[in-house]
Parts: sequence; structure tokens; C-alpha cells
Amino acid sequence: MLIIDSPSHNAFFNIASEEFLLTKFPTEDIFLLYINAPSIIVGKFQNTLAEINLDYVNDNNIKVVRRLSGGGAVYHDLGNLNFSFHTLLGTNDFLDFGEFTSPIIKILKDWNINANLEGRNDLLVDGKKFSGNAKLAKGGKMIQHGTILFNSEMSVLSDALKINPLKFIDKATKSNRSRVTNLIDFLPTGATIEVLKQKLIDEILKDFNGKVYNLTDQDIQEIEKLAKEKYETWDWNFGFSPNYNFKKAIKIPAGFIEIHLDVEKGIIKKAKIFGDFFASKSIEELEDLLIDEKHDIENLNQVLSKINITDYFGKVTVDEILELFK
Repeated sequence: MLIIDSPSHNAFFNIASEEFLLTKFPTEDIFLLYINAPSIIVGKFQNTLAEINLDYVNDNNIKVVRRLSGGGAVYHDLGNLNFSFHTLLGTNDFLDFGEFTSPIIKILKDWNINANLEGRNDLLVDGKKFSGNAKLAKGGKMIQHGTILFNSEMSVLSDALKINPLKFIDKATKSNRSRVTNLIDFLPTGATIEVLKQKLIDEILKDFNGKVYNLTDQDIQEIEKLAKEKYETWDWNFGFSPNYNFKKAIKIPAGFIEIHLDVEKGIIKKAKIFGDFFASKSIEELEDLLIDEKHDIENLNQVLSKINITDYFGKVTVDEILELFK
């Protein structure tokens, strides 16, 4: 098994590296470790906007990246260690999460921490979740990857994933917000995320006939290319979302305004605006302008900035109206 310790904290790079390694090593078993700077990783089949607090994410420069596997959205930061096992499809039971979480459980038991795999894919200690796991099958291989909450900023995790469930009506996979905890609260003094990482590497070296592989300059260039062309794009991270209906209402000095959107693949296909505002132009004109535009604040800002928004709502600003779409 090849052991790869990512040299990057960039979530776009690290999520792209999982796909790259499938093609780079189509028959090799791989154990990949990485730590991301603040980011939200959403499941492949999720509606991204329905999983994140968009204002908070933007204000705090948190990256949003869609991964290849299903499951729920998770928050990553420098206090969160992430691992990814790659093996040939059929070598292991696809529904069994036990084999590739056992090294983590073993290490923690050496620290006198009684951790267990519970439910389908979660690792718990003291009844609280510290690791969630997901799987995917692609290109003849299986990937099982997961997070380990070591010393993550729990308040940021909560705020970044805090959304208004009334805004969205869809059939996308919803994240299950479990009670979570950091391992640092259970570990002996002096334990660090780097110590945990090295213990995992040592365990894989011993029990899985591991050998260390360092990404080459060529590998890094190809991963960066894949990240730029796919994992950094709006089309992948937001536009790939399942179809959904969105609604929101605001009360501003100009009056009460409510918007309803039907969105397909991130593109507005129907728009209806209601309220008690006063308009000198037909609101249907504005609704028509929204059709076939991305449900994306930056894009909608450009659209609305090209018109005199007061013609449709009275004395308002573009920023006030943009709040309707968040």
C-alpha cells in the first residue's frame, strides 16, 4: 500500500488528488492523508446551497468543494485530519467500513480511548462522533475516506453549516447533524495532530505492507490542473446540485418582498416575486431577466447592477435585493 502525505492544505487540491490517484495508480492500494484549511466538503448528490451558510462562508473565505462520494457535508480546518483508502473494487466488502477504520480505533485504544464504529459509517467516543466516513466506486477501484476531528473549531463548524431549512424544497441528500467532539479532549497532554498522523502512517507501514510515496512535481502539476478545471469551478461545486425550489422573504423600508425560484442544475428556470412594494415597471420584466441565470450571488449582482432596480421595487439598493437570493 502506497502512503501519501499531501503537501497541501488547499481543499481544491486535496479533493482533486483523490481523483488523480485513481488514474495514476489504477491497481495500487493507496493510503492518502491530508489536512485542509477551512473548507466545506459537500457530498456528490447534495444541494450545496442548502447545506451551507452562504453569508458566513463568504465572509470567512471558507472554500466549498464537492467530492466524488455521497453522504453529507463536513467542515474541515487545520484541526481536522483526513484520510483516504484506495483499493481494488471487489477486494473488500463495499458496505463494510470496518477494515479501514480499524487502524484509527487501534491507535486510540493504545491511548486508552475506547473508540468504536457505530451505525453505518461513524466513529464515536463517549457517545459523540469524531469521524464520519464515505465511500465511492470509480474506475474499478473503491475509495473509503473520512475525517478525524482532532482540534477543530467547533463554533465555526456549527456556523458554517447552519442553514435555513425553509428556503429549499428538494430531494437531495441532507446532512445528518450528529453530536460531535474533538479527540484533543480525550488525548494525553502533548498529543498533536502531527503525532496522530505519524501513528497512522506507522500503523499502515506495519499492518498493510505500506511504503511511502512522495508526490512528484509532475503529479502536483496534474493535480493542480484537475483542481482548476473541475474542483474550483462553480459548475461542479454549485451547478452540479440536484434541482430544487428556493423561496425567501425579506422586510425592508420599501416593503415586504418574497421570491420563489425553480432551479435546475444551478440555473434559474422559473422566478416569481410577490410583495407589497410599489413598482413603476412590471415585476414580470424582472422575473424574465432572471431566467437562465446562475443562482449565484456574484452573477446576480452583475445582472441587477445593469438595471435601475428602483423601477421594480421603489427605493431599494441592489444589495438589499440580493439578500432575497441568499
